[in-house]
Amino acid sequence: MAYAIISIGGKQHRVREGERLLVERLSEDEGAMLHPDVLLLGGDGSTELGPKGAEVTARVVGHKLGKKVRIGKYRPKKGYKKHAGHRSRLTEIQIETIGKKASRSSKADAKEESE
Repeated sequence: MAYAIISIGGKQHRVREGERLLVERLSEDEGAMLHPDVLLLGGDGSTELGPKGAEVTARVVGHKLGKKVRIGKYRPKKGYKKHAGHRSRLTEIQIETIGKKASRSSKADAKEESE
């Protein structure tokens, strides 16, 4: 099964086709297709670092809020207590395809073979 390591939102993720993952909030609308940077392409016993012509296609499923993170501070014997919370803004994406881009020459070769 093929996998790729992509860079999106300043972080790296290992992905496979059909996988859904939460990443930092993206500016794209729901349903938009995007092509993150491919750092590594692997699977079937071979690995290619920094592949030329490799492409990962992902679709934006929706925008969500992450789990609430509670933060509490206190200082013993001083009566100081402070509480705060935070929810990260996230985007859920689904990986559609992983593979090489079809170059113009290979498209022409395929057309000639079909004729």
